[in-house]
This record gives sequence, structure tokens and C-alpha cells, in this order.
Amino acid sequence: MRLVGPNGEQVGIVSIQDALRLAQEQDLDLVEVAANARPPVVKVMDYGKFKYESALKAREARKNQAHTIIKEMKLRPKIDPHDYETKKGHVVRFMNAGDKVKITIMFRGREQSRPELGRRLLDRLASDVEELGFVEFAPKQDGRNMIMVLGPRKKKVEAMAEARAAKAAKAEPGSRHNREDSAAVGPDADEGTLIDGGAVENGAAVIDATVSNAAVSQDTLLDAAVPNGAVPNAAVSTAAVQDTAGQ
Repeated sequence: MRLVGPNGEQVGIVSIQDALRLAQEQDLDLVEVAANARPPVVKVMDYGKFKYESALKAREARKNQAHTIIKEMKLRPKIDPHDYETKKGHVVRFMNAGDKVKITIMFRGREQSRPELGRRLLDRLASDVEELGFVEFAPKQDGRNMIMVLGPRKKKVEAMAEARAAKAAKAEPGSRHNREDSAAVGPDADEGTLIDGGAVENGAAVIDATVSNAAVSQDTLLDAAVPNGAVPNAAVSTAAVQDTAGQ
């Protein structure tokens, strides 16, 4: 059999015993990689590591794999303008995500005799989303319904990549979204002082402190001007005048 070394080098054609001995000497496994070749090809490798790396590659491939999904949107021929805008918004969102959209017009009663109403509505919708998609399946009457399929101009893989990039940009600490959240708090948010569980602005705290200091100053002045047990000068003068008038 043809033996390949652990680093991909060609060892040559050896016997099975020699190949097993070389694998055991390097504490590795001997794996047959091409059984139908003549002679068969075997390789010395770490089989557990090989299986782990293969699983990682398969998982990454599934992550990047795009599955085309067909969304469906149902409308009535006499749909209200506001409802039409809402439905069109859903179609735009689906096509931005890279999905196809199946539009179904449902006819009831006598509306079945006027299929031009449904076709006119489908043409209007296709014209409104022309920048995002194209008509993949032209309008066709199917019993009481009329069906049209819109295909997106943006590929599913591109839409998924843009969505991941937007999510990563939003999660970055210095992103624009986080800066806007910080700016919404305001520059005065860190100037408050937490008192009794509530935030008090520094300006209000300063005003309260000023009023308290003024009140304390007045009390201090009164105490200093009037000794203990003494009567203020204004009261003494009034009492002296009253005594003089009584005499």
C-alpha cells in the first residue's frame, strides 16, 4: 500500500506491517483514505483531530448555507389603502431578507367575474417593489385565486451577511447605536447626588445648603446679640417709654 506521512509527505509503497509500525512509533493512527486506488492509499494522522476539524468545517458550511424560503401574502381585490401599505411593507421586508414572496389575490362571490381587479392590484404591487424584486411567476388565475410570485434581486447569502454585519456593528462598544444611547441619558446625569434613594440635582442641593446656612447665620447673630436672660434693646427701650408715660 502507498503510505502518506502525517504532514502530507509521500513515504512510498510499504507493507501493512511497516505502516502500522511507523504509525505506532509516532503515536498516531493509520487511516485508509483511498480504498479503491491501486495500491490502496493510507495516511498516518490523528484520527480524533481529523474528525473534530471535519465537524467544524461542516458546521461552518451549514451556517453559510442559504435556504430560499417562499413567503406568502394574501390580499383582497378591494383592499383598503392602509391595509395595502401594511401588506406592501411585509413584502419589502421579506425581499430585503432575500426571500421569495407568493402573492395571492382571493376572490369572493361576484368578484370572480372581474379578474382584472386582481391583475391590476398585482401589477401595482410589482411596480411598487420593482427596485427590490422582479416578477418571477406572472399573474395566473387558479380557481378563485390569482397567484403571482416575486423574486428578490438581493441574494439570500448577501442578505444574511448584511444582517450579521449590522448585528455585529450594533454590539460593538463604540458603535453609533451605543453612543446614541449614552447621549440620550444627557450630560447632567452624573451631576446628581443620591439622597434618600432619589437623584437630586447639584443646583438644588446648593440652594438648600445656602438657605440652611442663612438660617443658621441669623440664629447665631441673635444669640450673640442677646445674652442669656437678657432682653433685646428694642424691647428695653419700649418698656422704658411705657414706664415714663405712666409716671
